[in-house]
Amino acid sequence: MPSGPIKITVLGSGTSVGVPTVGCHCGVCSSKDPRDNRLRPSILVTYEDHNVLIDTTPDFRTQALRAGIEHVDAVLFTHSHADHILGLDDLRPFNFRQKERIPIYAAPDAMETIRRVYQYIFDGVKRESNVPQLITHLIDGSPVDLFGVEFRPVPVLHGSATIYGFRFGAAAYLTDHSDIPESSMEQLCGLDVLFLDALRHKPHPTHSTVDRSLKTVEKLKPRRAFFTHISHDLAHERTESLLPPNVKLAYDGLEILVGDPQ
Repeated sequence: MPSGPIKITVLGSGTSVGVPTVGCHCGVCSSKDPRDNRLRPSILVTYEDHNVLIDTTPDFRTQALRAGIEHVDAVLFTHSHADHILGLDDLRPFNFRQKERIPIYAAPDAMETIRRVYQYIFDGVKRESNVPQLITHLIDGSPVDLFGVEFRPVPVLHGSATIYGFRFGAAAYLTDHSDIPESSMEQLCGLDVLFLDALRHKPHPTHSTVDRSLKTVEKLKPRRAFFTHISHDLAHERTESLLPPNVKLAYDGLEILVGDPQ
């Protein structure tokens, strides 16, 4: 484990279409509360000057500029849906700065999709313009050691598909899940920080609800829980006012120190 703290920066806390939603004029999409502006879901994990990115959303360039990210040392992918992979090409400026390839990690099915969507990155054809320089690694369910921190894949159900969340130290990030198998729940005990999908109040076939995620918090008893992948059905201030004291809605730009006594 690192000698210093682990910091989590929420790069995006929104659902697949983001908030505001295009063409929508509901109260949340028209809100003046900056916490109701939600880019697609991703976090940055920082420790000892290392930056590990979880997912590259279509908003990644905006997220990186806003967060002042100057280097990316590795990328972990939860799964290969569009809102989690379509910012991959925006790793190119980091290649320019770092002058080295960036390792990316994904399950075999997710990596197959990434390779297909980004065929021009991986086909080996010499091109006149630059493409991201990456090293691919397959996640087989075993922990991934990244610069002294173990990222443990945690299988969750996203509808009928099994995808990964990740536990690292006393924190875990689970997005895009409708259910958490009991064997995965056992990997989530003793947490300081737990991120959970909480799309809205109304049931959804591939995502958790606020009520369902509250039940998960009650069972796992993390010290702090943050709900993410939030739709425009949930106004930040009102929704958070109805949550238990140890449960908050994530918002874009939120920074959390794992183990922080506050």
